[in-house]
Amino acid sequence: MSLLDDVAERDGWRCWVCDEPVDPDMSVNDPRGPSVDSRTADRKAKVAERLAHRGCNTRKGAVKVVIPWPDHLHVAEPAPLITVAGRLERKGGREMVARCPTGQDAREAAEWLVDRFTRLVPGLPVTADVEAGGGQFLVVLATGRR
Repeated sequence: MSLLDDVAERDGWRCWVCDEPVDPDMSVNDPRGPSVDSRTADRKAKVAERLAHRGCNTRKGAVKVVIPWPDHLHVAEPAPLITVAGRLERKGGREMVARCPTGQDAREAAEWLVDRFTRLVPGLPVTADVEAGGGQFLVVLATGRR
C-alpha cells in the first residue's frame, strides 16, 4: 500500500482542511483528488501526514488555513480552530472556544467540536464541556498533555 493509501485509510478518506469526503478514484492531479499534507512547512516538526484534497493542500500553501464552523451552529465569537488545536497540542489544558445563546446550541457545538478534532488532530484526546455564565453558555475544549 502507498503512503497516500495508508494516510487516507487512517483519516477515513476525509480532507483535514475542509472535512469533506475525498474520492479515492479521483486523479491526484484534480483539485478534488487526494494528496498527502504534513500541515506544516517546518520539516523538523513531528507532525503526521494528513489527507487533503489537492486543491485544499495547494491553497493552504498560499493562505493561512481556516477551519470553518458550520452554518447550522449558533455560536458567537467562534475561536480559530487551527490556533486552538496548536495550543492544545503544545500545552494541553482548557480553552474557551465559543459562546452560545442556549444550552442546546452549546451542546450541539461541543459535539461537533469533539468529532471535528478527531480528524483535525488525531490522537489528541479532546473533551468539550458546556458552562453557563452571564446568560450565555460557553463551550470549553480540554485535553491533557500529549
